[in-house]
Amino acid sequence: MSRFRRLGETGRAPIRLTIDGAEVWALAGDTLMVALLANTAALRDSEFDAGRRAGFCLMAACQDCWVWTEEGERLRACSTEAADGMRIVTRGTAWRIDAS
Repeated sequence: MSRFRRLGETGRAPIRLTIDGAEVWALAGDTLMVALLANTAALRDSEFDAGRRAGFCLMAACQDCWVWTEEGERLRACSTEAADGMRIVTRGTAWRIDAS
């Protein structure tokens, strides 16, 4: 189940990336947000509750689209171009501050 449906620009080269351990496909030139929402139902976990987020402004102004690489680098999904081989984390403890 995905939030975005691709209607045009289907002739671009496919790229492979991993989202939370699952291999997905996007097209060259897609932002991470497009790649994520074309393959998943939500963009990331909320840091405030158990809900999921889907982005808000779509233009890098609101801070709602942060995702992380498996190495811990924080990226804005709406303004970062997806690249072949990227490994993205959207949920779990990789980005949460340990409260203990």
